[in-house]
Amino acid sequence: MSDASARVADSSGNWVDTLAPQWARPYLRLSRFDRPIGSWLLLMPCWWSAALASGMAHDVRRLPLTIVLFFIGAFAMRGAGCAWNDITDRDLDARVERTRSRPLPAGQITVKQATAFMVALALVGLLVLLRFNRFAIATGVASLLVVAIYPFMKRVTWWPQVFLGLAFSWGALMGFAVTFGRIDLTALVLYAGSIAWVIGYDTIYAHQDSEDDALIGVKSTARLFGAHTQQALILFYGLAVMLIGVALASGDVRWPAWLGLAAFAAHLASQIARLKIEDPELCKRLFYSNKHAGLLLFAGLLADAAMRAA
Repeated sequence: MSDASARVADSSGNWVDTLAPQWARPYLRLSRFDRPIGSWLLLMPCWWSAALASGMAHDVRRLPLTIVLFFIGAFAMRGAGCAWNDITDRDLDARVERTRSRPLPAGQITVKQATAFMVALALVGLLVLLRFNRFAIATGVASLLVVAIYPFMKRVTWWPQVFLGLAFSWGALMGFAVTFGRIDLTALVLYAGSIAWVIGYDTIYAHQDSEDDALIGVKSTARLFGAHTQQALILFYGLAVMLIGVALASGDVRWPAWLGLAAFAAHLASQIARLKIEDPELCKRLFYSNKHAGLLLFAGLLADAAMRAA
């Protein structure tokens, strides 16, 4: 087994490298706690739906606790999902420059150890789910099917980002399941808008690996769109803003939510304008910036919920 202190190529100099005990570093890297952007992006639709549903209910008394529970659940389940992804992709990761230093292909931990850690994180997610109503619990458990099949999609379809969107946008349903004990049309439209957003930002992310992916036969929308990526982003980001806007209108929101959506849209437009697909470092920065785009929309929805509950 290789040195557990060895760093991951595309994530170094972070708190895991400098502060975490050496024995824990491979597990923290496996779950991406050293670079939690994926957890934040998983969390955003959860927070959007919680705020929108609370505003529609004109009741924010449970919203602070729901926000905290969604935060814990998103980080735990993102960690479990990354572990599953790395277990299934360990042979492919060993052939890609950016990922070959990850804990499993680098031999820092075994598959059995990674699986045990994945189960532990999933149990944390289950404990969070058990704080909600039965419908919300069932809705959360149903997401595991999409999570389970996602890593295999890049082998069989040019559109694995769609399946990532189905998984990463599930939180858009959870806020309504928790608040109302049901999923209505507003939730479904918000879910669809979030899926379009995920397809857009993960296409940007996938351009970091497009050359290696072509060599090993891995499919992605980055390779599919190629030089036409900006036009594709106009389509998917535009669809995201339109569908989220329809969800907001259906939820009868007030001006703070619309202001948040406008800021979200402006951020996405800036990403498209700045994108250079031949610059992996820029692609990485633009991908990471979607956390801020999501927070801008959440801030508007949170202010709207507080205004309607007053």
